[in-house]
Amino acid sequence: MELLQTLLATLVALGVLVTIHEWGHFWVARRCGVKVLRFSVGFGKPLWMRTAADGTEYAVAAIPLGGYVRMLDEREGDVPESLRDQAFNNKPVLQRIAIVAAGPLVNLIFAVVAYWFLFMSGISAVVPVVGNITPDSPAAQAGVDSGYEVLQVDGHKVRSWSDVNLRLAARVGESGTIELLMGEPQRGFAHSYQVPISDWKVDLERQSPLAALGLEPWQPEFPAVIGQVLPDGAAQRDGLMVSDRVLEVNGEPVRDWLHLVELIQQSPGQALRLVVEREGRHQALQLTPGTRTLQDGSVQGYIGAGVAPVEVPETMQRTLSYGPVDALVNGFHKTGQMIGLTLDSIGKMIVGVISVKNLSGPITIAKVAGTSAASGLESFISFLAYLSISLGVLNLLPIPMLDGGHLLYYVVELVRGRPVSEQVQMLGLRIGMALLFSLMALAIINDIARLF
Repeated sequence: MELLQTLLATLVALGVLVTIHEWGHFWVARRCGVKVLRFSVGFGKPLWMRTAADGTEYAVAAIPLGGYVRMLDEREGDVPESLRDQAFNNKPVLQRIAIVAAGPLVNLIFAVVAYWFLFMSGISAVVPVVGNITPDSPAAQAGVDSGYEVLQVDGHKVRSWSDVNLRLAARVGESGTIELLMGEPQRGFAHSYQVPISDWKVDLERQSPLAALGLEPWQPEFPAVIGQVLPDGAAQRDGLMVSDRVLEVNGEPVRDWLHLVELIQQSPGQALRLVVEREGRHQALQLTPGTRTLQDGSVQGYIGAGVAPVEVPETMQRTLSYGPVDALVNGFHKTGQMIGLTLDSIGKMIVGVISVKNLSGPITIAKVAGTSAASGLESFISFLAYLSISLGVLNLLPIPMLDGGHLLYYVVELVRGRPVSEQVQMLGLRIGMALLFSLMALAIINDIARLF
């Protein structure tokens, strides 16, 4: 069932974003008088195709990782004299620029609309109140106090942990100080902390910028109550059941769930004596955690069990909701922030500040699509908006084979007054293909590595 949900969510996400991207090219091409031969969602053999009265073929193809709009073009075949004025290559350079740029721009517009809808309907968020401070972390060095709400990061107002993380992510790789304004708004109290960073490196694959700074979000207390038992795990094998409350491990009282996890991780392959409360009675069990080897070579215990969920108090929740105009303004602002963060991340990856291990491919996209769909409509629409921004920004990069590569050629043509030579374009195509295929291969390798 989970696999089916992931597959459907991925197909919906890619189908929506590819369709609107290609529709952007299609719509502007038709407005510029270019004859469109085929509008295809997906590559390869068509699974469904219909020919309209004007001769345009509309198709859904077997490989859903993209799509295309095929336009009449003398560079791709003979064009009858009567149709030459409808060929893409015979249109003025400004019209060709508009046609090529329309696809990525529609992706960015879609993100604005998606965020506008979310801000209109209301976004659920946890109030960004700090719990524990990691010892010896940058936050600890700055004397940051726990229990206060983060109000601003570097002068920018934040209202959720997502906002905080995005602001911190923009500072990865930098030196100086991060200014945190924290306090208790209901009491009118606020204090500014200057958190020092020096060439701030964050392994984004393993931790968030928030964790790297040493800030842990406030969490309700999670008692050591079993909420999930995975099949074929040590917990199921040795008799742990859902709703069991673990009271002792080897005679040591268990404070909470995190304490239980710590005790288990420290005991790979070792028999543990547990006392659990089950249906009001105490019961003794013997549990032997399994072992797993981490990337750093260390060995850790695990039992295949999850914690019982705990309700977050209403005082620690808020809904970010706006009227139509303010929601639109916030939609533009959010989209602009995500575009800036995407470009900043690409730049930092090029210079080595961010590891290329953070590149993600289709497997990771599918997993995130499935997870976001399972979390609800709000989460899935947020994912669509973010993926649409990524698609739009990446397609505007000046890399041959991408829309941005074609735009580069047309801008050069606009400046020089004559097209870029076919030889230069073919050379660029080969370089672009090599670069894109290398990046795709690296992204898939990263995806496979994450699976294991």
